[in-house]
Amino acid sequence: MTSPRTPSPRKAFGRLSLPERTYVADALRTETVGGILLLVAAITALIWANVPALQDSYESVSDFHFGPEALGLNLSVTHWAADGLLAVFFFVAGVELKRELVAGDLRDPRAAALPVIAALCGMAVPALVYTLTSGIGGGSLAGWAVPTATDIAFALAVLAVIGTSLPSALRAFLLTLAVVDDLFAILIIAVFFTDNLNFLALAGAVVGLAAFWLLLRKGVHGWYVYVPLALVVWGLMYNSGIHATIAGVAMGLMLRCHRREGEEQSPGERVEHLVRPLSSGLAVPLFALFSAGVAISGGALADVFAQPETLGVVLGLVVGKTVGVFGGTWLTTRFTRASLSDDLAWADILAVAVLAGIGFTVSLLIGELAFKDDASMADSVKAAVLVGSLIATVLAAMLLKVRNAKYRKLTEDEERDDDLSGVPDIYEEDDPAYHLRMAEIHERKAAEHRRLAREKTEGHRGLAEVPDGAGEDHDDPA
Repeated sequence: MTSPRTPSPRKAFGRLSLPERTYVADALRTETVGGILLLVAAITALIWANVPALQDSYESVSDFHFGPEALGLNLSVTHWAADGLLAVFFFVAGVELKRELVAGDLRDPRAAALPVIAALCGMAVPALVYTLTSGIGGGSLAGWAVPTATDIAFALAVLAVIGTSLPSALRAFLLTLAVVDDLFAILIIAVFFTDNLNFLALAGAVVGLAAFWLLLRKGVHGWYVYVPLALVVWGLMYNSGIHATIAGVAMGLMLRCHRREGEEQSPGERVEHLVRPLSSGLAVPLFALFSAGVAISGGALADVFAQPETLGVVLGLVVGKTVGVFGGTWLTTRFTRASLSDDLAWADILAVAVLAGIGFTVSLLIGELAFKDDASMADSVKAAVLVGSLIATVLAAMLLKVRNAKYRKLTEDEERDDDLSGVPDIYEEDDPAYHLRMAEIHERKAAEHRRLAREKTEGHRGLAEVPDGAGEDHDDPA
């Protein structure tokens, strides 16, 4: 009798498969560029809102209303950015999540456990930190969800700016963590920040989503069909009282993200490839431009650490996120068969956990929703989000710099292509053809070295055969 096979331990943060690595690299490249634009937009907003000569114009533009009043869509520029443009961002998040569930790491429950548990702990602990800090200080508990979000674009922009060659496995973990984070953030918005429901508008939105799903299943093509329908669904969702970004993530989850025979890309991957630059390069930076413009002064910054609500946000992002993500990762490896990759140390996981404390886009959105009836506190919470994100950025940069040489070596190993096949060598080590190609390359190099050796030997031998004094000039004076 043969004993049952024991599953082999799985390496956490191990090497990605080649298709997954290619997908992650493309996604992160776009997010990094978008993150840099996000940084520029945030800095522009702070300058625009704090330079005395420009303050009035910032407020005028932010409060400018436009849109059809009859449809309940006469909104300010700030609301269009938060409710309209962020729907595009959450549409991409929905497609990402669907792809991860059917074709990415989340399709394997064992592989999914690590980022999911890390994301859940990374949301629960910051919420607990905020609740304890604000509750003990006698502040409002309304902002408990503000520090729960991670901004992947901002985090990747930080990586691009400090020049850290973070291994693809850690980058993929950060991306997956943010995708799961976004899903739960949407659920928080839908459940906790929905006031009065308009059931007629909600029913219309549900019908629109059903039509969207049916058209996809029937194989109907054409942006001119889906874009107008998406706008109708978004408008109905906004008027229903549920945050309009829910429409975006719902439509993203409906797209088919698995490839059929003969397909190079699934419809979800194709649409995501088209829409992601719009989300990262336009929608999110414009949202930041009209959300990050808060008054920053010495007194305002001091108040961030003096008010229980704002202190709770800062501690939630800096301490809560770090403890939650790191603790969730450690618990997963401690109580499952997963173990840390041999190339990484727990210091690397700590650095990524600190980096996850950069909460910007969704944190600002939740801050606006949590304190929509208190404009002064909403601005203070925005300032706290900026301060907490800045502290997390500085700490993560310091931790990542310590191990940067190690990261560069890992990245070089991941990207080495000695046989010039276009595929990194680490993905071809089990392919006999790869070793035959490498053998030919080494044989050619060996032949070249043998030729050089013969030439050098013959040259030295020729010098040795020259008689003493031969070739010297012995002309004596007359």
